[in-house]
Amino acid sequence: MKLLNYTLEIKWALLFILVFLLWMLGEKGAGLHDVHIEWHPILTNLFAIPAIAMYVLGLANFKNDLSFNRLSFLQGFLFGLRTTLLITLLSPLMQWIVSEIITPDFFNNAIHYTVQHGMKTQLEAEQYFNLKSYLLMSVIGNLIMGIFVSAMVAAGFSLCRSSKPTSNEFF
Repeated sequence: MKLLNYTLEIKWALLFILVFLLWMLGEKGAGLHDVHIEWHPILTNLFAIPAIAMYVLGLANFKNDLSFNRLSFLQGFLFGLRTTLLITLLSPLMQWIVSEIITPDFFNNAIHYTVQHGMKTQLEAEQYFNLKSYLLMSVIGNLIMGIFVSAMVAAGFSLCRSSKPTSNEFF
């Protein structure tokens, strides 16, 4: 594939990052990083909905822009994998923006809340809620979830066809 074709992966990785940062601003605005921090561990997982939607829209864009009448699983998965790798590479920057610019008090608030409610000791909370820990979690989490979502979305696209696939179209 030519380098020019990777512009779609770059486009969708950057759009994913923008949506993520907007989500974080929304969480901060809703008080999930301070006054309503008890809801954060639950509600932050709802980001999976726009995250998956971004992969679906990106793959649809890939299919339409490159005029694939039929998109094989492998074509779709590789698009998602390349997009995931870009997001993963930019994960530390994303996490730094969230932790240092959008919500610099989150770690202190999370430490205070979990210790106050007996969920963790002070030391455990400090070891978990810090930039280094979250940088590592963001890289690993984005990579694992991106691979999984890429496979699921690619499977969905490859199975949803207007005509019957042949036996060799899976790859």
